[in-house]
Amino acid sequence: MPEGPSIVILREEVAAFAGRTIERAEGSAKIDMSRLAGQVVRGFHSWGKHFLIELDDVSVRIHLLLFGSYRINERKDAVARLSLGFANGELNFYACSVQLIEGPLDATYDWSMDLMSDAWSPRAALKRLRAHPQMLACDALLDQTLFAGSGNIIKNEVLFRIRIHPLSLIGELPAAKLRELVHETRTYSFEFLQWKREGTLKAHWLAHNRDICPRCKIPFSKAKALGRSKRRAFFCLRCQKRYGDSAQIVADEPGAVDEGEGGQWSGLVNAVGSPPPRWSPGTGGKAAHFPPYGGRGVGAQMAGRCRGLVGWTTAPPCPRG
Repeated sequence: MPEGPSIVILREEVAAFAGRTIERAEGSAKIDMSRLAGQVVRGFHSWGKHFLIELDDVSVRIHLLLFGSYRINERKDAVARLSLGFANGELNFYACSVQLIEGPLDATYDWSMDLMSDAWSPRAALKRLRAHPQMLACDALLDQTLFAGSGNIIKNEVLFRIRIHPLSLIGELPAAKLRELVHETRTYSFEFLQWKREGTLKAHWLAHNRDICPRCKIPFSKAKALGRSKRRAFFCLRCQKRYGDSAQIVADEPGAVDEGEGGQWSGLVNAVGSPPPRWSPGTGGKAAHFPPYGGRGVGAQMAGRCRGLVGWTTAPPCPRG
């Protein structure tokens, strides 16, 4: 699934189409295509993993999900979810979610949540994190209402770099460590962007998809579905410290884990504490409001003091002894 930095690159690649008129709009997405034809593209934006096309009286939100892709001035041998034709070119999006957003984008999106935005606010991020003391670190970094744009690569790399065990409780992190988590998540996101542009991102991975800890020279522990977000994890039991005993509590459900294997939809939050407006694929492109995200199952099935670690592909020693 493309993470926030990859959506920034998409935004940059299509910038030449800003100011142009859409002459053709078609595709398999269940939106009113007639609303798009004839409109001028006022701008392209990104928020987290959302790619946004701002038009005169409506905006288009595209999420590439797990396997989505796009082509600029060329096509794949597949039916596009959305194909936009211009006088001198076209944009084609495949295997993605396409939604219409009514009203100004500023009324829908809190840009201070977007890791890649100039409006990003570390102070606001700290405030939101402190409101979830029983959330696992691995879940917090996938919660789009906390770190919009962060995904599994960013999660694994950041936690390794700041030496935090993914099952640490947010409320048990020392204040300095919590600030470090917020700072490093933002910093690594821009390093991700630079390396992605250079085509060297994978070469810079220290933990994600790696076998051996580069610090301790011992095998990484690997989980297929760690935490309540149930995502793959790579971490070192020696140098990544576990803060708090998450095995003894019911960890907070992440508020808006982004689209993944279960096909669940992320929430958008306008302000800290406000309910997330959500768009359903079955609403024909009209805005639909849902209750706050219910989330995934707990998935903690291992017995004793090791419970909460699910889907191990290797068998590490119990992290709590």
